[in-house]
Amino acid sequence: MVQKAERLGGRAPGRPVGNITRGTTSPNRMRRVDRWLAGPQAWRLRTEEHPLAVDLGYGASPTTAVEMFARLRAVCPDLELVGLEIEPERVARGQALDVEGLSFRLGGFELALPRPPVAVRAFNVLRQYEEADVPAIWDTMRARLAPQGLIAEGTCDEVGRRAAWVGVDRAGPATLTVALRFGSFALPSEVAERLPKALIHRNVPGERVHDFLRAADAAWLAAAPLASFGNRQRWIAMCRTLKGAGWPVRDGVRRWRLGELTVGWACVAPRSGGLAL
Repeated sequence: MVQKAERLGGRAPGRPVGNITRGTTSPNRMRRVDRWLAGPQAWRLRTEEHPLAVDLGYGASPTTAVEMFARLRAVCPDLELVGLEIEPERVARGQALDVEGLSFRLGGFELALPRPPVAVRAFNVLRQYEEADVPAIWDTMRARLAPQGLIAEGTCDEVGRRAAWVGVDRAGPATLTVALRFGSFALPSEVAERLPKALIHRNVPGERVHDFLRAADAAWLAAAPLASFGNRQRWIAMCRTLKGAGWPVRDGVRRWRLGELTVGWACVAPRSGGLAL
């Protein structure tokens, strides 16, 4: 049973930090964020001997944690992954799948682990919180990161076709990534309903993320003549247009062709509140 969400500071002493999520998940749901962690962020995994990764709040089934382990191990064979949940029954189900390098434990945002993690995936876990809680939650997690560690905190739809996440390092939020399956959208701004908690209520006129999504839509529509060559070429053209217009677009064609777009946090950060720049 999912408990009523409480504020971050309302927990009892000794209890993991966080609230129980609905726990719904499905195989391959997290493939887009895993592909990003195993791609442009893979260098972080190689900065530590026996690096530790965390799947935080993996839900009622450990399936996506097992998938994350396999994907990250493919680029870092000595990586260890820990799945953390605050619901004991979910932890017990995960522990039935423990193997060398993969384990499941009781825990929450405090990331109480033997050593600092290099990668933390926290997906679909902040949706039940207030936007005002986000800075404290990010701070709690990033205080536990390894020197080159990164948190991928975001949201995706039920089958993983639309996803968006913030890359948070030890200094704070650094990037926003949106990743969409070609053919699943008419306009890039349709990802708005999957924006992370820090941004989902900010997609309104006057906010930076609203401006960014409108610019992406305009660039996508302008690239419509390329649709005959496929949506991949159209997306690449959109990314090039945004970069040429001064948006801080990261990476290059190798990532764009996957339906992925990463920009610097400053261009989408809220204009007011604890997450403003």
